[in-house]
Amino acid sequence: MKNKKTICKKTAITILIAVLGLSCKTEKERPAITENETNYVDFVYPQIDTEHSRWFLFSSACRPFGMVNLSPDTEIDGAWGSGYRYKTDTIKGFSHVHGWQISGLSVMPVALDRPDPNSIFGDFYSKFSHDREEVAPGYHSVFLERYGIQAELTSSKRVGLHRYSFTKDGEGGILINLNGPLGPSATQNGKLQQMDDRTLTGSLEMAPTHRRPKPFQLFFHIRFNTDIASISEDKSTGNYLIKMPPKTQQVLMKVGLSYTSIENAANNSLAEMEHWDFDRVVKDSKSEWNKLLGRIEVTGGTDKQKRRFYTDLWHALQGRRTLNDINGAYPDNTGETFRIGQLPLDENGRPVFNHYNSDSFWGAQWTLNTLWGLVYPDIMEEFVHSLMQYHKDGGLVPRGPSGGNYTYVMTGASSTPFVVSAIQKGIIRNNLDSIYQALKKNHMPGGIMERAGYEHRTQLGGGLGHYLEKGYVPYPIPEGKFGGHQDGASLTLEYAYQDWTLAQLAKKLDKEDDHQYFLERSANYKNVYDETSGWMRPKDVDGTWQANFDPYLHENGFNESNGAQATWFVPHDIEGLAQLMGGKELAVEKLNGQFLEAEKLGFTSGTSHAVELHPEYSRIPINYGNQPSIQTAYVFHALDRPDLSQLWSRKVVDQVFSGLHPGTGYNGDEDQGLMGSLAVLMKIGLFQLNGGTENDPKYQVGNPIFNEIKIKLHPKYHNGQMFTIKNERANGDGHIVQEILLNGKKMDNLEISHSNIVNGGELQLKGKDQY
Repeated sequence: MKNKKTICKKTAITILIAVLGLSCKTEKERPAITENETNYVDFVYPQIDTEHSRWFLFSSACRPFGMVNLSPDTEIDGAWGSGYRYKTDTIKGFSHVHGWQISGLSVMPVALDRPDPNSIFGDFYSKFSHDREEVAPGYHSVFLERYGIQAELTSSKRVGLHRYSFTKDGEGGILINLNGPLGPSATQNGKLQQMDDRTLTGSLEMAPTHRRPKPFQLFFHIRFNTDIASISEDKSTGNYLIKMPPKTQQVLMKVGLSYTSIENAANNSLAEMEHWDFDRVVKDSKSEWNKLLGRIEVTGGTDKQKRRFYTDLWHALQGRRTLNDINGAYPDNTGETFRIGQLPLDENGRPVFNHYNSDSFWGAQWTLNTLWGLVYPDIMEEFVHSLMQYHKDGGLVPRGPSGGNYTYVMTGASSTPFVVSAIQKGIIRNNLDSIYQALKKNHMPGGIMERAGYEHRTQLGGGLGHYLEKGYVPYPIPEGKFGGHQDGASLTLEYAYQDWTLAQLAKKLDKEDDHQYFLERSANYKNVYDETSGWMRPKDVDGTWQANFDPYLHENGFNESNGAQATWFVPHDIEGLAQLMGGKELAVEKLNGQFLEAEKLGFTSGTSHAVELHPEYSRIPINYGNQPSIQTAYVFHALDRPDLSQLWSRKVVDQVFSGLHPGTGYNGDEDQGLMGSLAVLMKIGLFQLNGGTENDPKYQVGNPIFNEIKIKLHPKYHNGQMFTIKNERANGDGHIVQEILLNGKKMDNLEISHSNIVNGGELQLKGKDQY
């Protein structure tokens, strides 16, 4: 046993000086919930789909996009099937970081009632029961049956706060686990030092993964509200046991995090949580969530529908994590060596924007683009600035950055539609030419389009050279296997759409040559449409169609989809696709038949991403459990059949996005808010088939499930204060919306422009019983 009380007094003084020098640079404190403030958080059901949880799916003690995402872990090995798994009855620790390819700092309160206290390092898990558990946005409480400890968790953006109540007499302690498996990555090289009677500091390293190729460090500053009795280190695990004074009844532990330094972790802690009022932090957290959830207010519908709606809206703000400290320091891992970057600061010394760790924007064109672009433009702006910061540091706009570096998750230049949509909606207004040049680089040789999924060392897997020369990406790519998702037909479709979105920005900036160039490239989707079979179909480098083609065979030329699903991935030119199919009527007949078949399987490939390869589920012709075909209900709009858009979107909502159960919810791959956003949009009846990337983007109007929807507009970005949608027959059996009136004026069709919405007003939906 090794007591560390006298270690590193000099370091403690250094940290104290740093804290005092930087603590004035704080973010504005958010007020607690007032008596007349609606508790939208009470509608949220955090345990949704947690039987199929992946590391970053579940959230409880977390602020919106918080660096800290503090929650119990019942499974800790792997990115999939890990984190909080509802059916696993054993807690293996409370960890602070649950993000895309990042994890860290797992702790566990324990009761030391055994002869050999050192055995606790290898045997510390505890059973728990959901009957003695409370979970809400910003708060988690659970009873550890083995130790008789009530563990409560809450947080600010960068600080976790624990409250442990010990119900057994004797000595209690807290394990600090700095080494070992934890979600997507092993933690290693963990170090802990005691600075004074109540303060610990340290760091750990997240080992590289297949997706995140460089190690990534986490620094922490831990402060207790009571003295520490002793500290012991276990040499075999490299982990630590903190003993509390005998008969301690309750302990508060404050944990500040940083990805840059211990000093910044301490500063984050002092700046965000200078007090020890646990209940105040819970109230502040709920208040912050209420303000974001309250930007959409729904009336009508059942209590279950409201609960699921706000659960979806909450998920739309999940998973992506803040990287920078409160003083604007952030980790930059894009170069040969790690460096600490500095975000620009405002006149109050606060970052102008935050920097983020984020899964891919693959599929965001039908989800985040629309929801964030309308309801959360402030968030969308921050993410665009963050993406551009990566470009400034590393030379490329990322499609899914982690650990301050590129991961090359998924395919294409998926950030392009996201950024273009923000520009077309007036959210991003400055430096448009430099942003355009950054995006254009990704679409050219040397850019991110060239790389297949997780292709870190080469630039051949994306097949961009073939796409530019032949007008399509062959399958297989003749150069060989270099990364994931080298499915040529899907790559061709994806590149063509993304080229079209870049062409729209070129047009806006009067770059006519570029506009025409990328517009021509956007027609490349036609090169993988096979008129004989009537489907998108892979072809090899010589132009020969894939032999024995089966449009329902999963992948095999299509990324996380099959040919039937991927055929409709032409969101920028559905009319052109319909012409290839023989006209709109035949296209409608074809797509409607696919929905009829998909309905038999509930519109998803099973209830989780893990079963997508099941021989039966994988052959579904439309899959609302993964991104490639989640736009298909609204394809009918472009085929002049908005009634079918309403019919099928309502059926999808009823079967896919209406449950409130740990065993279901998103029925597939909820990639950090994508499916939550999709569900919200389908329920409020607003969609953007092309991702909102044309000038003054259009919204296709569907059939909301609520009688009234009020969207509170943002004063920084919008001229109006409120946009209201009224659908008096929202839950009428067979009701179909046939016309819309904006502020009493009949619109030409079931579409409305972004400018009309953000000027505020009322949209009335009129119709009749039809189906």
